[in-house]
Amino acid sequence: MPARRHLFFALLLSLGLLAAARPSLAADNGMITVLSHHSVKQTIRRFEAAVRAKSALGFVVFGTIDHAAAARKAGLSLRPRTLIMYGTPKLGTPAMAKAPTLAIDLPMKALVWQDDAGKVWLTYNTAEYMGTTIDARHGLPNPPNTPKVAALLKALAAQATR
Repeated sequence: MPARRHLFFALLLSLGLLAAARPSLAADNGMITVLSHHSVKQTIRRFEAAVRAKSALGFVVFGTIDHAAAARKAGLSLRPRTLIMYGTPKLGTPAMAKAPTLAIDLPMKALVWQDDAGKVWLTYNTAEYMGTTIDARHGLPNPPNTPKVAALLKALAAQATR
């Protein structure tokens, strides 16, 4: 019996470790989360700079939402969570003209956040999720070139987190 109990606890520990793991660049429910090697503020600045570097393609940073600051104003505590809204009106505007409800899902977003251990992460929707789920939700038949969008998103994330 002691061997079975030991095996049971080892199995529970392994499952717990797997559940707690957050591997870099793992897609999870249409999201990709990347470990940043910078502070929250630096990661935000670096991500915004990476987006602005794509201005020739029409990319802009629309703004940010600091959820932790809002929590403080409400007398609550929350680890850093800043949402960065970005995109390209050159592509988003024609799509929203066809499907006005698309504006609830645009602009694109990236979340910079800190976990309980103090690690900083960047999370964003996958290109596949945006192309198949979001576009389909609004009745748009022709999603953008998913591999090209995926490469762009990966490059923005890399510039922010490495």
